[in-house]
Amino acid sequence: MAGEPQVRQAADLLQDACHGAARQAGWWGDHIPELRDRTRLGLTLAAEKLSEVSGGLRKINPDHRKMFEVELSDAVIRIFDLAGAMGFDLGGAITEKLTTCRSPRPASCSTRGD
Repeated sequence: MAGEPQVRQAADLLQDACHGAARQAGWWGDHIPELRDRTRLGLTLAAEKLSEVSGGLRKINPDHRKMFEVELSDAVIRIFDLAGAMGFDLGGAITEKLTTCRSPRPASCSTRGD
């Protein structure tokens, strides 16, 4: 894939920035001791933001951005934050997916992981 190192580097930077900001804001402090609870919190926040994306399709903030764009960015931030909290290599996973999923639905790009 052309630009593979740049994609991975960009994803790594986003993951570090999103998770770093969330840690600094106190989202991942000692008040959530269990990794399972931290994971559940991260998934809940990401799912909540994704559900708000469809609502953003109908709303436009004339002073700034379309709400769809704002809600979508919130969801991406939460997903990168969760990946950072879990210690995942999201940049590597994205790069692999972009490399293996070049057609609309190749067999190597299963959505079920099998």
